[in-house]
Amino acid sequence: MTDGHTTMLTADGRDGTAGPYGSRLLHGWYATGGPAGLDQHLGRYGPPPHPRSAGAADRLVRAVEDAGLTGRGGAAFPTARKLRTVAGGKGTAVVVANGMESEPASRKDETLLDLAPHLVLDGAALAAATVGADVAHLCLPRTRQDQADALREAVAERRRLGLDPVPVEVHELPHHYVSSEETSLVRWLNGGDARPLATPPRPFDKGVGRRPTLIDNVETLAHLALIARYGPGWFRGAGGPDAAGTTLVTLSGALRTPGVYEVPMGLTLGGMLDVAGGADEPLGALLLGGFFGSWLPVGQALRVPFAKPDLASLGAGPGAGVLVALPARACGLAETARVLGYLAAQSARQCGPCRLGLPAVAEDFADLAWGRPDPWSLRRLESRAGLLAGRGACRHPDGASRFAATALRVFADDVLHHLSSGPCAAAGHEPVLPVPGTPAPDEPEWR
Repeated sequence: MTDGHTTMLTADGRDGTAGPYGSRLLHGWYATGGPAGLDQHLGRYGPPPHPRSAGAADRLVRAVEDAGLTGRGGAAFPTARKLRTVAGGKGTAVVVANGMESEPASRKDETLLDLAPHLVLDGAALAAATVGADVAHLCLPRTRQDQADALREAVAERRRLGLDPVPVEVHELPHHYVSSEETSLVRWLNGGDARPLATPPRPFDKGVGRRPTLIDNVETLAHLALIARYGPGWFRGAGGPDAAGTTLVTLSGALRTPGVYEVPMGLTLGGMLDVAGGADEPLGALLLGGFFGSWLPVGQALRVPFAKPDLASLGAGPGAGVLVALPARACGLAETARVLGYLAAQSARQCGPCRLGLPAVAEDFADLAWGRPDPWSLRRLESRAGLLAGRGACRHPDGASRFAATALRVFADDVLHHLSSGPCAAAGHEPVLPVPGTPAPDEPEWR
């Protein structure tokens, strides 16, 4: 591990750490234009520097802490704190690498696993060595069979070289919206359904096999693999004081070049749109964080840095790194109604807010978007949406409630128009958000 700036040269001799984009996690892809095989990966980074003693493990945790790495799966929780808690738990630990990516508007984890799979596997093995785990589980959705096969081959290749101190097992789980929640992974790995569990206990206390379990998003683990090599100073060479490093984001909607990009934390939302070539038509709103995220008005939001403290001032958060540019020609109420219908169908149906409350909110919103609502309809919708948060066994109803509330606020003028004149013409247009047509899963489909 070294502190300070470490140069990564691209194929044309350019300093890859200087960007423009993909300067770290996606550096290899930008250097070669192809996914990194193991030989290429080892040639670029060398083998992962596994901690061989308790002291070395503690130094790596402190390096992650000094780097300021936070989770890239949505909660933005400090990674070092999770490492330290699991390492200090009772019993032999377990590591789970979460590559489920159930957010339909996100492609970052799938892209990372395709282009730099060995950075993720390095990170999983390093995390396992750090917390004293005897196994690492890599969880993927069953819908990505080819990727799971490729990762099994990658794991086998590493095993033949003796690269990893603990075995890595690749699993394919049911792919429903709530199946990527960390307690869903624990429940499935323990032989149950891929549905959330009530907490406590939290997985870091009693997770897989009732053992202390570290669950990290695959991107978080890839960052950990680079911090272990280059140190916290290097990591903080990008981003800001309160939001260090880079992050993968999925930029879509009315943009010239939508896709997955690696950007410095703290870049403004307007700067993120510019990374994708800028808007290709006038915008009406931004969706930040995906289907569990928040609608934001364009003018105000463009100047806000992509960092948890700054976004909190707007009532938003980084979420899964999703930013959708909604064109002004689209109907935000219709877009929201489609998403709420999907979220209602994708719930675990284990408690009242998901079995009754969320479907009722989705129905009310559909009536607002396409029906003939009256002022009483709006009051009922606002009341029902307000009752969802904090009442479920998991955060599914909380996310849906926030999404609905921000839509009513940001599209307030459209609400008045729909109440007074019925659905706008745009309500019947082609959707902008990628809402899957997936039906509600049957009971056997949770296993």
